[in-house]
This record gives sequence, structure tokens and C-alpha cells, in this order.
Amino acid sequence: MSVSTVNRTLNDPESVRPGTLAHVLAAAERIGFYGVGTIEHGVRAAQSTHRLGVLLQRNDRTFYRVLGESIADAAANWQGAWIELVLEHLEDLTPEKVAAHIVELGQKCESMVIVAPQHQFVADAIDSVTDRSVPVTSLIGPLSAHCNMSFVGLGNWKVGRTAAWAFNRMVRVPGKIGILVGSHRLRNQEMNESGFRSYFREHNTDFTLLEPLPTYESAVVAREHVEKLLTDHPDMCGLYISGGGVTGAIAALRAMLKRPDFVAVGYELFDATKAELIDGTISLLISHPIERFARETIATLIRTKAGGRDGDAHRVTFAFDVYTPESV
Repeated sequence: MSVSTVNRTLNDPESVRPGTLAHVLAAAERIGFYGVGTIEHGVRAAQSTHRLGVLLQRNDRTFYRVLGESIADAAANWQGAWIELVLEHLEDLTPEKVAAHIVELGQKCESMVIVAPQHQFVADAIDSVTDRSVPVTSLIGPLSAHCNMSFVGLGNWKVGRTAAWAFNRMVRVPGKIGILVGSHRLRNQEMNESGFRSYFREHNTDFTLLEPLPTYESAVVAREHVEKLLTDHPDMCGLYISGGGVTGAIAALRAMLKRPDFVAVGYELFDATKAELIDGTISLLISHPIERFARETIATLIRTKAGGRDGDAHRVTFAFDVYTPESV
């Protein structure tokens, strides 16, 4: 860049395009330029600032930890605006605790996104926050409240139908399929199951879909459920892991005698699920495209902040990734 551009960055940052400011700042940081603080101050002054809140579920779950890291990275590298991100993970997922945390986070930010169960306590907390002109967006699973709510996530009904299509194509002889969900109050998983059942009603009624069992996002509970399913239904032809606790379900499947006619479809690609996909314990994985998910989350938070309390709700859905043992 020219000397004059750098000079304007130092002395008149508002006259410099945001992208150029970011390039000058990055170069100054790389070479250890003594005036990097001045440039950073100029970048902040020239850009709008957004205080955004993100409330995810437990940090000990790989998916939410990776998603949180990706959202933080997207915020740190956002072009044209300065993002002050408040990202928190909830350990206690009872509706009362979730509701209280929503209200608390709403006092720290200008727009927020949450992963939460559908419950009246949660809906009341959302309305309380939006009454103070802080818009709330639901992440992964849609939520209902009196206010306009935006949503960012997958088309969950399609997720369920895609999983059902996989069973219908891969299972040699139709039989019983076990189903795990994280919670009956997580609407994305309820919609997954609805799509799953609708496919079989339409295309193949020879399958028997067992009642879904809630894991409460616990690997221990998931393992117990799968072990009992395999004991009570030794003729079961497959398992659909639609909710949390996938590592526990995998442990139970690994302990059983391998059957070439048994199909397991899981959710989210990370190290543990990738290993089991490769060795055949899992037949197929449906996963969020994490980097795009993170970018869409930040973009929606900024849009809802601009729209204010009475702004339009934004529904952002995007295609999911499908992985097989031969594609990872």
C-alpha cells in the first residue's frame, strides 16, 4: 500500500475503506509496528460496533464447543464491523435455569441467539428480553414466543426424511428401527422425527419405528437406552441417533456383535463419529456445515439488531452435509 494510504489510516481513518483499514492493521500486527494501537483505535472508530450474545448448551459436548469456537472466530474476523461477543455455555439445561440465563444475557448485549428447549418459562424470558428492544434469534431448533423470532439452522424436517431415505436404501430386510432424541422439548429433534416418520408412511410401511427415547443429551443415558433396545429387540435392523449422547450410543453399538445388516445413522461429524463412520459402526452422518453456520449466525444477529424490536423475523436455513465411510 502507498505511504499516503497508511498516513490516512493513522490520521484520518474515516476516509479509508474498512477493508483497507483491516489490511493495514493486519500488516502492522505482523511486523510489530509501534503505532498498531493507533491503527486499531482508528479501525474501531471507523466501524460500527455490535454487542452480540450467544447462549449455547454444555461446553463438554464437542459439537457445542466447536460451534462456539467457530462463532467466536467469525466474529473476530468480521469485515466492516467490530463485534463485541458475549459467548456463554449452559451446564444446567432445566427450563428455569435456561430462562434465567436468557434474561441475564439479554442485559449484556444488543442482539442475542440461543439454543433452548421449548417451554413456557423460556418463552416468557424471550418476551422479557425483547420488551427491552433486544431481539432474540433461535439457533438449531426454532422456538415460539409472542415476539417475532428469527431462526438460523437446518431444515430439520428434511434432515429426518434424509435419514429415513438412507435406512430405506441401505437396510436389506425392513424391520424395527430404534430412535434416540436429546429431549422432546428440543423442536429440531421433534421435527427430525416427524420428517423421519413421514418418509416411511409415504414410501415403506414395512419398517417398524420404535418410540423415541430421550437421552437428555447424556452419553451415559444414550448407552443405557441402546443396550436395552438391543436386548429387548434383538431383531432390530437399525438405530437413528437424532439427538445428543452419540458417543454413548456408539459405545453400545461397538459392544454388540457386528452385523452386516444393521444400519446406524448419526448426527454431526467430529473425531469420535468420524472414526466410527470409517470402521462401519456408523453407516451415515448428517452434519451442520459449521463455518457457514457460524457466519450466518453473526450476520443474522447484526440484521436483527438493525431491525429492532418490531423488525421482520429472518429465517435462515441452509443445506446440511452428508458423510459416508467413503467420503470422509
